[in-house]
Amino acid sequence: MRYTKKILCVLLCAALLCGSAAVPAFGGSDAGVDYTVVNPYADVDWDAVRQYKTALHTHTNASDGDITLRQSLETHALQGFDLVATTDHGINNGGWKSADESDYKFIHTALKTLGRSEGDLDYLGESGTFAGGVPYTLTEGVNGDDYLHVTLPDGTEKDILRVPHGIENNAVSINAHVNSWFVEYHDNTITDYTDALRGVSKAGGICVINHPGEYTKAKEDLTSDEAYDLNNWAYRYYINRFYGLLQRYPACIGIDMNSKGDSRTRYDRKLWDILLQRSAPESRNIFAICSSDAHQSDKINTGYVRLPLEEQTSAAARKALESGAFFSCSYCNGNREELANILEYLEKYFGTEGTLYAQVAETVDAMHARVEGVENGTLKPDAGPADPLRLVDKDGFFHGTETVITAVETDDAADTITVRTDNALLVRWIADGQVIAVTRADGGTSTLCLDDYTGKLGAYVRAEAFGEGGTVYTQPFLLRYDGQPKQQNYPYFAVPVIDALFASIRTLAAAAGRWLRNLFH
Repeated sequence: MRYTKKILCVLLCAALLCGSAAVPAFGGSDAGVDYTVVNPYADVDWDAVRQYKTALHTHTNASDGDITLRQSLETHALQGFDLVATTDHGINNGGWKSADESDYKFIHTALKTLGRSEGDLDYLGESGTFAGGVPYTLTEGVNGDDYLHVTLPDGTEKDILRVPHGIENNAVSINAHVNSWFVEYHDNTITDYTDALRGVSKAGGICVINHPGEYTKAKEDLTSDEAYDLNNWAYRYYINRFYGLLQRYPACIGIDMNSKGDSRTRYDRKLWDILLQRSAPESRNIFAICSSDAHQSDKINTGYVRLPLEEQTSAAARKALESGAFFSCSYCNGNREELANILEYLEKYFGTEGTLYAQVAETVDAMHARVEGVENGTLKPDAGPADPLRLVDKDGFFHGTETVITAVETDDAADTITVRTDNALLVRWIADGQVIAVTRADGGTSTLCLDDYTGKLGAYVRAEAFGEGGTVYTQPFLLRYDGQPKQQNYPYFAVPVIDALFASIRTLAAAAGRWLRNLFH
């Protein structure tokens, strides 16, 4: 059986060689391991679904956004969104017709008093025309869902589903933000992660931990080596706490790992991988989303989720989010190490010509220069990383061809995982936080043969497709095999609310360390 399996794998890889040239970081196959892949996309009928572009985190001037609901929804419509969750701070969204459908008064009034809310509210009513001339009608489907029917400038008609009860919880906190949907819950007292996760769980919703790099201040680190360093006491505390919360509250499906242009989340993929190394051995998958967290219209299209659904309903959307049968997508990347790896393989496979290569190279050069400037003392010790790669224009519109993962397939007999793509150049395969292979996505197909990486695999693998349309992230594939990593215990304690100060202490210490190194060298 094992030799048959190995032959199948070799034949498959040979057949795909012309269309999928894999360059492994490690070598050496071992026919003695039999892998079972837990595929979050196993129940998706790829011939029956349509991929719906979804915004799970966006703001209006009902809380601290700079744009009205009317402006937000018009921009979402023009940028191709099919599902939208309005998630203002502390305001559980009950509808788009009238502000009275949502309990907005406390937050909006408080922020307006503080000068942090922009203008009057502007909800949609039953029907009307957006400022740009797009007519719309709000309708209720037979399933009880709310839809915004629009006619776009090119004559296309479409429906946008309102994801029910969107909210960014913990409005009165120090960035301990938790997005939830599908349940009428909010708490505007002084709150912490635990409060929101407990409340959403009891009420029957689902949620994610938002932009952890903002809470931990990982966004201010210069390199991936510094960020989420387990040798650092503050990071060890945060990692243990996030992991403990995810284990305790299954209603929290995971974390946000690329949002709002990726400045503050640039290292949150590393956090995701650390959490997965802990959770995957016990069969607990952790999913991750991309979002815009848009407070301004030019941010709306920076990050989003694609939901492969057979029907455009909130019930189908919730099922996909809970099972991990979705893709996270971003036009932005602020991680120097990731972009340097992408640049290396763009050059290897495609040369140095083209606009995309130039954009990535320019971003990587700026990031390298920022690190060198801090290290040699020409820049301040607390200078943050350079600006991320951004593949949308200044208004947030994308003008190229979208990069899409069209299907995912696993074969336990051949020990393979295959992603099928449109307009992808590279597929990066990550296991235990390490890039184990970078595959050229020729012909739209990229296959990873697990047997080629035995000894380098832990309990999960995930993939990232990259092209002119940005990055598309799969959810993790859990691995089951004899000799897989064992579950370990990671106890944690919580210092509610004020533990955000740990991050400030850590960053001050790091800046002081850089200053002293520059002083004596």
